[in-house]
Amino acid sequence: MIELRNLSVKFGEKVIFDGFHLDLPDTGVVVLMGESGVGKTTLLRVLCGVLKPNAGTISGLEERRVSIAFQEPRLLEWQTALENVASVSDMKIAKMLLAQLSMEGELHAKAATLSGGQKQRVSLARAFAYGNDVVLLDEPFTGLDDENKVRAAALIRSARLAIVVTHDETDAILLNADKKILL
Repeated sequence: MIELRNLSVKFGEKVIFDGFHLDLPDTGVVVLMGESGVGKTTLLRVLCGVLKPNAGTISGLEERRVSIAFQEPRLLEWQTALENVASVSDMKIAKMLLAQLSMEGELHAKAATLSGGQKQRVSLARAFAYGNDVVLLDEPFTGLDDENKVRAAALIRSARLAIVVTHDETDAILLNADKKILL
């Protein structure tokens, strides 16, 4: 179990979390939902270690490989789709994940030339290529059509633990989440 205890996160005078507690399971799909500005993305950033909380503890992640796909794909624009994914794994795994997300026709396309939805799929593939002990996903369906949402949802459900931020209730339903948390 992943346990967050007495978590406090502040940006200047703005308090995002103050004495926040949360228990997350070891496996399954957890969906975090809530209004804009309640701290969903901040929570993912804390969980992956990109943001250090002002106070509190997080336990249960010490021996796990944690990957993240941010709201913006954050690809290396001068690299191909395949190179972006293989940069955290190997070519075989990268090709397999990109094929699973229907990107086999764009393997050698530079990231700068891809559409928004294609970039999103490359970002998802990269998060899974790094490892899937814990995969943190911030709005993973942005820019995807219905068919590609279904493919992405299947990949997400394959993670040991996926923690997904979404604003869309239909996305939570598509993921068949094991746990839904309203922040």
